[in-house]
Order: sequence, then C-alpha cells, then structure tokens
Amino acid sequence: MIVTVTLNAAIDRTLVVPNFQPGQRHRASFGFPSAGGKGINVARAVKALGAPVVCTGLAGGRTGTLIVEELTNEGVLNDFVRIRGESRTSIAVLDPTSNAYSEIYEWGPEVGEEELEILREKLAYLAQRAEFVVLAGSLPRAVDPGIYGELVRELNRRQLLAVVDTEGEALRLAVEAEPYLVAPNQQEAEALVGHEFVDEEDLAAGLDEIAELGARNVLITLETGCYALLREDRTEIRVRAEAPRVEPVSTVGAGDTFLAGFLAARVSGRSFDDAVRAAVAAGTASVLEAGPGRFDPREASRLAPLVQVERIEHVPG
Repeated sequence: MIVTVTLNAAIDRTLVVPNFQPGQRHRASFGFPSAGGKGINVARAVKALGAPVVCTGLAGGRTGTLIVEELTNEGVLNDFVRIRGESRTSIAVLDPTSNAYSEIYEWGPEVGEEELEILREKLAYLAQRAEFVVLAGSLPRAVDPGIYGELVRELNRRQLLAVVDTEGEALRLAVEAEPYLVAPNQQEAEALVGHEFVDEEDLAAGLDEIAELGARNVLITLETGCYALLREDRTEIRVRAEAPRVEPVSTVGAGDTFLAGFLAARVSGRSFDDAVRAAVAAGTASVLEAGPGRFDPREASRLAPLVQVERIEHVPG
C-alpha cells in the first residue's frame, strides 16, 4: 500500500475562462471542484494506475467535509483528522486560448499541537501496512517547518520508506532527516542546493548534492522529463528521461502524477528504469487534461514507449 499525507488539504476549484483578462468580467465556460493538495493529487493518480492507496491528513470545517466527500465519491480511500480550523479553498483559472493558468491559494488553517498529535497516531496506524509513505505539499499556518523531518525520522525508525515532495525550509529539514526519496522540481532543487542548474551537467551533479544532504534517492522533475539518482542495496544508477512532445492543456499537478507513476510502478515490482519511464509517461499524460492528478492511464500506457530513458555518468563534485 501507498499512504499519502496532506497537511494542507484544499478544495481546488478550476474555472475554464476563454480570453481571461484581469480586471474584466468573465463567464466561465466550465468549472469543477476537486479535493486537492499534493498528497491528495498523488493518491488520486495512484488509484488511477491501479495501485492500493489511502490518503490522510488534516481537514476542517465545511471545506474539510467537502474534501472528504469528494474523495469518497471518487473512490479514493481516506482517513483524515478533523480539525477546528477551516480548510483552504484554491481557485485556478485556465484560459484555453493561451494555455495560461492563474492560481490563487489561501494559506490554510491554523493547526494545534493536539491535532498534530492525533495525526501522528493515525499515521502510525495506517503506515503499518504501507510500503511507501508520501509526505507532500505545503504546511498550514503556524505548523513548524520541521514536521516533515520529524515524521521522516519516525518512519525511518519503523523501517518504512518515506517519500517527500515539498519545498523551501520544510524540504531542507526533511532531507536532513534522510528520507528514502525526494522529488523536487528544478526550481525547488536549485533552492535546496543554493545555486541554479545552467546545463545538463549541473542537473546531474545536483542529484548527488541533494543525496549528500541526506536523501537516499532523488528525482528532479523538469517540464521535459527528469533526472534521477536511484539506489537499492549495492546498486546505484543515474538516468535522464525525456518526455515525448505533446500540446499541454495544463501542467499543474504534473509533478504529483509523475511521482504517483514512479511509486505505483515500484509497488508492482518494476525496475528503476521502468519506473522512471512510467513516471514520465504518467506526468506527460496528465498535462493533456485540466485538474491535478487527473489523466487517462491508457494515454500514459501509449506514451510510455515514447519516453527516452538513458543512463548518465556520475559527475564528480
């Protein structure tokens, strides 16, 4: 099983607005609400790929009730901690004429320490049957940025595989706790190591820089594919994967679907190379539809043979 944790869950409302212009009045041609937050997006995509998954996290108020209802209606197993604060709502406006995507995110609720303690207990119970535990997304207000690192250490003590997908200080502290896998995008990876990646050699070296900070395995996602450093037992491989070219509808949430594709492939026993190929194919399929974590698995299967995966050499520091 894969367990995902979303501390700052949301209702994401996507509006399709042709020729959107700030400051003007518009009518949306289409709109839909969806339970959101990175961990939820990963769980939705994992389910679509046929792997067992359950998502947990924090949900509060009427918005929290709607989050749970939406997930239940989608058939995504969930077990959230109900909190006093109101979960956030996010608005996304997609302009199909220009493929521009505008987003407005609320900060999220304040969360008390006793509510976090209940989450820790729930996660300890759910993780008993898990192969991977995914800690993903932003943090609600007033939550210590070290919480992911704390959870990683607890999972490590229990010999469970912690996967982290976040940014900023929360990512830095989580990496120091030595998670099994981190999956930043290029900008998040650059912020983590403290410098930009100006070429392919920098990206390849960045894998080892992040690993030296504490992560066992590293996936750096790009709009064009990914770079990966993957280790198991005494095996260590570095790969570069290039996605097939498609005409994107929306790139929002593609990294979440990418991560879901990798984990679902590993749960099913596929090799690292195959898992990277499956991840890039799923992420590419997801940009063909609006809505994070929403994609056609058949399209991912069609795209998989078109993903170019090649081994790369270690770049000395």
